[in-house]
Amino acid sequence: MTIRCSVGITAHNEEANIGKLLAAMLAQELHRVEITEIIVVASGCDDGTLPIIQEYAAKDPRIKLIAQENREGKTSAINQFLRNAREEICVLESGDTLPRADSIENMVKLFEDPTVGMTGAQKIPVNVPEHVIGYMSHLRLQLEHQLCLEIPRLGELIAFRKVFDQLPPDVAMDEAFVEALVIRRGLQVRYAPDAVVYNMGPETLGEFIMQRRRNYAGHLHLVRKYGYRVSSLETGRVARIAADEISKAIRLIVTLVSLALVEAFARLLGTYDYYVKGDKHVVWDIAWTTKKVENGKQSTVNSQQ
Repeated sequence: MTIRCSVGITAHNEEANIGKLLAAMLAQELHRVEITEIIVVASGCDDGTLPIIQEYAAKDPRIKLIAQENREGKTSAINQFLRNAREEICVLESGDTLPRADSIENMVKLFEDPTVGMTGAQKIPVNVPEHVIGYMSHLRLQLEHQLCLEIPRLGELIAFRKVFDQLPPDVAMDEAFVEALVIRRGLQVRYAPDAVVYNMGPETLGEFIMQRRRNYAGHLHLVRKYGYRVSSLETGRVARIAADEISKAIRLIVTLVSLALVEAFARLLGTYDYYVKGDKHVVWDIAWTTKKVENGKQSTVNSQQ
């Protein structure tokens, strides 16, 4: 059975990315899923976003543009999408992200299980990790990935059953509120790590703090007014996952230092062999532990002449 879905894209001044996003959506590798429509809600755009969307809409009738004259917030744009989406399964993506070629298939196919109410992709930043802020984005999303493997906390690219008509206008953290609505209806929230969405994290410390500050305030509002606590607010669980990552980092540092010391000692011995003993190791001692390949069987030992 093919699962039909409506795709919604929210955009504000996304001329640098919206064409690539629409091209990626049209090129999705689908087998058990069908995208019947792609609704782009463009809010208060004063750049080249609208002409790009219109160009793609002229090529594929599935693409529909809803243009809001003023920027009214993402929740307003999502409600516009919900009012116009005709399929039971809805996919929602931010206009500043890109899906992998199989992401929609890997998310939506999970709705074959009638108990599933929401799914979400794994977020991967495209920032260069050598940059300090870029590395912070990579590390934060790696921690979030580990958290989602235990308790899903979804965003950027999600899919859900249309079991509600709209979101409250005072909700800023839309994906988290959708989680709450789905769970309250007795449905499951599933993380789909094999569905990948690429995004660009903040490049400056000020923007990084601004983004995290905004998200945290939005999550606190969900707790206070709607009684829903996202998994990232579970300090104990987050601390444990962070401790695991710290342990891996310490283990890596210890291993690198040990490797450097062992390599230095081996080179010292090699220097002694060559310059003092005159031994070039033409016929060398066999390292027997290297003779076992990954299937565990003893490999053929060639005679060393």
